[in-house]
Amino acid sequence: MTSFPDRDTGSSVAPFILNRWSPRAFTPDDITRDELLNIIDAGRWAPSAYNAQPWRFIYARRNTPDWERFLSWLIPFNRAWAENASAIVYVASRTVTDSARTGEPVDAPSHAFDAGAASVLIQLQANQNGWFTHPISGFDKELAHAGLELPEDHVVHAAIVLGHRGDTNQLPENLRDREAPSTRVPLETLAFEGRFIPPTSKS
Repeated sequence: MTSFPDRDTGSSVAPFILNRWSPRAFTPDDITRDELLNIIDAGRWAPSAYNAQPWRFIYARRNTPDWERFLSWLIPFNRAWAENASAIVYVASRTVTDSARTGEPVDAPSHAFDAGAASVLIQLQANQNGWFTHPISGFDKELAHAGLELPEDHVVHAAIVLGHRGDTNQLPENLRDREAPSTRVPLETLAFEGRFIPPTSKS
């Protein structure tokens, strides 16, 4: 597993988290259905409110009938590099859940939060299995919703592009310098004890 010293700044965060990053250069390798499902299965084990498990994962693999259709919903910028990947997994969630009391659908306020948690587990599992992922929101959500044949009470949030890392030189010149793990802002700008402190008022 590749490690990135620039991300290891004394943090006690587990290496398998620090080693996850989002490249755009992929090699046009095929992935088997079983390989992909073994990765997606990690998302099934995410926590969710009332164990409702609202997430849904709809996928296509390169060199299969659905591949071009899944690519067609991406904005041109994303399609230009994603077309070299091995799979695209659209992440959606059900916006309602069945009431334990009445059995009728009621709002599920945490459906997006829960789907996000599942998405992270998929990305971490992919990295553990030797694959890279790049989550994106740059796609036509109305076309994707219709094309995926999602019910009205479902919403599509993001797509996870998955593949083996490719040669950076295949990317447009303006993207090559960005093909490296990104840094993060300091923890003290994100975590607060007791109350939120706006940046302008921090001492």
